[in-house]
Amino acid sequence: MLQNKNAIVYAAGGSLGSTIAKAFAAAGARVFLSGRTLAAVQKVADEITAAGGRAEAAQVDAMDESAVNSYVTAIVQQAGVIDICFNLIDLQVVQNLPLVDISTADFVRPTAIAMQSHFITDTAAARVMMKQGSGVILSLTATPGGIGYPFTAGFAPACAAMESFSRNLAGEIGKYGVRVANIRAGGSPDSKVFADAIAAHPDTMKAVLETMEDDTMLKRLPLMADVANTAVFLASDMAAAITGVTIDVSCGTTAGLNYRAKDRGNNAGRL
Repeated sequence: MLQNKNAIVYAAGGSLGSTIAKAFAAAGARVFLSGRTLAAVQKVADEITAAGGRAEAAQVDAMDESAVNSYVTAIVQQAGVIDICFNLIDLQVVQNLPLVDISTADFVRPTAIAMQSHFITDTAAARVMMKQGSGVILSLTATPGGIGYPFTAGFAPACAAMESFSRNLAGEIGKYGVRVANIRAGGSPDSKVFADAIAAHPDTMKAVLETMEDDTMLKRLPLMADVANTAVFLASDMAAAITGVTIDVSCGTTAGLNYRAKDRGNNAGRL
């Protein structure tokens, strides 16, 4: 689906970033992987290469405008075009605190990181894609971007800001043949952040995951592969008419009061 495409993945050393990078490569793309720690992204690049894919690693801070612009310029000089850009930078979120108790710094930080980083990486890619007349820019948010979600602190406004930025960028550069889309996912239980929490607090996390699953229509949470498969589709020509939207991959979390759906034999129809 992505044969002969060139894809940039920022923060490719994390569990989700590496999963998406590998999915892009498996679909035929040449992937340019970057992160603040070279060893982490080099490991992913080596794994992709060992599997028969094409990958190159670089140390790039997605918050550094000069570094990003130089990186993008170097890729264009080397590869000719940039077809896909996906920024998965960590937002340094502090959650599970009431808004009235969280510090200003912890509340503001996720939105500040999201907006600065995505503005830098996405507009750098956009300038190249506008000239070449094609390209896809992707971003990732989560459930709080679509519904009121208590105790998500600064993460919720960061998600909303990213989704708004994605729409507005799509509206400005669509006429140049460039698409922009956002993926809104739920928490993936196989991601590192969840795996670490499960290992540290197995009993607590069991109850947390059960509650999260109950809040979905499908009564399960999306795995990292679900997010990666959606990214591959959106980046491909099969999604040529999709832009300016957020695609929900939360297993239905943001679509309704799903916890009210009971088994047929368990007070079906009762509120």
